[in-house]
Amino acid sequence: MKNRKTVKVAAAIIKDKNRIFTTQRGYGEFKDGWEFPGGKIEENETPEEALVREIKEELDTTITVEELIDIIEYDYPDFHLSMHCFLCTIVSGDLVLKEHEAARWLTKDQLWSVEWLPADLKLIEKIEKII
Repeated sequence: MKNRKTVKVAAAIIKDKNRIFTTQRGYGEFKDGWEFPGGKIEENETPEEALVREIKEELDTTITVEELIDIIEYDYPDFHLSMHCFLCTIVSGDLVLKEHEAARWLTKDQLWSVEWLPADLKLIEKIEKII
């Protein structure tokens, strides 16, 4: 097995009442797949700091990072993904889509209605217990 680079990201499970916010990728290899918003953790940045920064950049929204739900380790063909997944709430902003193709608020019954990216899929069963 070749040495693959590890990509470290943080993902926001933004909860509002009994729904969670999901986004559809608008670019790249995984275009059109559904995921939880977030992004790469920069050097000298905690996963929580990365998440607050990324959500502000991508969605023009300020969030509070509440608790770590899981750290997903997933092997994609070209890289290893280490994804820190946090439950979050909105402080201010309207979730403006700057990089994503689409977004949806999903209830527990709708969680399986979108085509999740493989790493995000591993999280859905845990989220079902939260919302």
